[in-house]
Amino acid sequence: MKKKTGPLRFAQLPSAAILGALALTGCGGGGGNSPANSLPEGVTQHSVTTYPAVATGSGTTAATQDLLTGGLGKSGLSLLSAAPAYADPLNPTVLELRRNALYSNYRGILDPAPNGGYGTLYGPNIATTGAVTASEGLIPGREYVASLDDGSGRKKVVMAVQVPDSFDVANPCVVVGPSSGSRGVYGAIGTAGEWGLKHGCAVALTDAGKGVGLYDLTDDTVNKIDGTRATRTAAGALTFFAANITDAARAAYNALFPNRLALKQVHSQLNPEKDWGTDTLAAASYALYVLNDRYGTPDNPVRFRSDNTLVIAGSASNGAAAALHAAEQDTGGLIDGVVASEPVAEMPTTSGYGIQLGGTPVTGYGKTLADFVTYGNLYQPCAALAAPAAMTELTFFNFITIGGMTARATARCDGLAAKGLVAGADTAARSLDALNRLRNYGWTTDNDQMHNAHYGLGNGPILSAMYPVGYGRFSVTDNVCDTSFAQVDATGSPIAILAAGKAQSFATANGTANGTPASVVYNNSVGAPKAWQFAVSPSTGVADFGLDNALCQRALVTGADPVTGVALTAATVPTAAQSAAVRAGIAEVLLSGNLRAKPAIIVSGRSDALVPVNNNSRAYVAHNHAVEGAASKLRYVEVANAQHFDTFNNLSGFDSRFVPLHPYFNQAMDAMYAHLKTGAALPASQVVRTTPRGGTPGAAPAITAANVPPISAAPAAANQIGFSGTSLAVPN
Repeated sequence: MKKKTGPLRFAQLPSAAILGALALTGCGGGGGNSPANSLPEGVTQHSVTTYPAVATGSGTTAATQDLLTGGLGKSGLSLLSAAPAYADPLNPTVLELRRNALYSNYRGILDPAPNGGYGTLYGPNIATTGAVTASEGLIPGREYVASLDDGSGRKKVVMAVQVPDSFDVANPCVVVGPSSGSRGVYGAIGTAGEWGLKHGCAVALTDAGKGVGLYDLTDDTVNKIDGTRATRTAAGALTFFAANITDAARAAYNALFPNRLALKQVHSQLNPEKDWGTDTLAAASYALYVLNDRYGTPDNPVRFRSDNTLVIAGSASNGAAAALHAAEQDTGGLIDGVVASEPVAEMPTTSGYGIQLGGTPVTGYGKTLADFVTYGNLYQPCAALAAPAAMTELTFFNFITIGGMTARATARCDGLAAKGLVAGADTAARSLDALNRLRNYGWTTDNDQMHNAHYGLGNGPILSAMYPVGYGRFSVTDNVCDTSFAQVDATGSPIAILAAGKAQSFATANGTANGTPASVVYNNSVGAPKAWQFAVSPSTGVADFGLDNALCQRALVTGADPVTGVALTAATVPTAAQSAAVRAGIAEVLLSGNLRAKPAIIVSGRSDALVPVNNNSRAYVAHNHAVEGAASKLRYVEVANAQHFDTFNNLSGFDSRFVPLHPYFNQAMDAMYAHLKTGAALPASQVVRTTPRGGTPGAAPAITAANVPPISAAPAAANQIGFSGTSLAVPN
């Protein structure tokens, strides 16, 4: 079935992708009029490596790796297997870093525990038919690595196009997988990567301008594009990210704030999120170049084009958002379909559409990431103490190695009460009020027991520190809201980054300040700078997770003091100008809701507390309906008892409460592929009623197919998602 026809004009192409004349317009065929196969504009190719996948094991050479697992196979990626060792931990090789990056990125997204479905419902050994095999699932092929830059030398979007040996030149397909979260180029290997490789498609992975860009201000060292470390000077054009400051400015900053680190997504001063869509399109264009490089002939140098090659953009979380951005911006018709799992859908408005749950209108929906994250960062630690939010099996407030977080959460409740931001005479009342405020801001009762985990693991403090700075294009030396980033010791004090962690950061870090190795530091903590977990607020004098810091970050997004409601000025902290810069950056990343009538499937977990559905998936589907109307080909699948991080599901309480969302991503990809290849109908929008594993928390029984029924081709009326006027109608 031929994909699409009709001429494409260069005026239609997004300028940041410029997709290279050949990739979209070549007519193929023989004769002297055939275009040459040329790299898309701005793309530099760095390596082409063959991975024959002849053996599992250490994966220290190309001959012992593969495209999907780095030579580790299904067994090596399992929860039962430790991370592979380095021959020299302080000087890991490029191939060792690749292997371990595949290991950590796969496990960072999916639950690798056998009882949770790994190896039975999903995993390298699962055939495309769903059959469980004894195979280790290694996939041989070639991997092309390149980077995209805008001419400044600072953008550096890394792309890895994997072409499996099973690629069928008669039925060409490309799966584009922008990374989830802030992860590096292999961030979508377990989602889009695995599905595409198993189906014989070329897979175009990209960090979409994020990635592990860890810059050490102390010694001016950087990650190179291949993951190894060097000084900025020695790395030269292969520098992945370095802060845009002079040596004199760096020295002055180091004297005041020693041992600090800069992160690419935060400190590039480019607001990379605004380019996620065009970066994803560029990766798709590069994939077509790669296929023509691999299989083109002198008579037909541009054998694969947008009109004869199937292209699906699919990923999770931020990667899913990038896929939506790409589809919206794809005026040239490069992408055929989209599968977005739990997307961070940056909504441009709350007007013109609504959401109903069980026939009752939802209040509080359609908020941007910066808005709901900084709001949640204020209230989550207090709300997590409320009775409905209790998670008795495992409290993340004491799960990580800092202890005493319940006392600090209580202090947060007290501080909020003293500032008039919660009501109640005691912690029980104050925490319930905080929880109700979250429920009115886009979260639901399905999210109640997730607030403990999301705050205890630092999602609120990390994202609130990262995103406003990135949106505002601030320098690392600006210390916005008295915040910086550093490795910290057991007391939360900044220390020099440990050598092994720095050397291995490409493989172990996820691009955020999650402590591996960088953490969020509140410079103005009473006594001395401290990590957010230990921060003492000047206005309260107690350890309350840096309430003053959280209030400042909230003001950056709203433009007003959260306590008084008074507008910021040039004399306030933050300043009005800083807030204006942040809000301008947010405006650059908003989605339009117009998917250009492309078929798309959004899959989300109803219990997702990191990317709550009322602010994201539900809101986007409703807005898309208002924008596209009858032309829309978007479907929405909401999975009960699924949350954002499948990898949490092997933890006590999560194992018994939640089911994995990943099997539904795979089913959505299957459905999209069938629709594009054969014209099969897309599934109707629906709620999928799953059954948690139950049993003893920490020892839940093994999941079975009965726990996760498939997406229905004909959902029952009680499960159908539709519209009531302009409102998305979701059944209870």
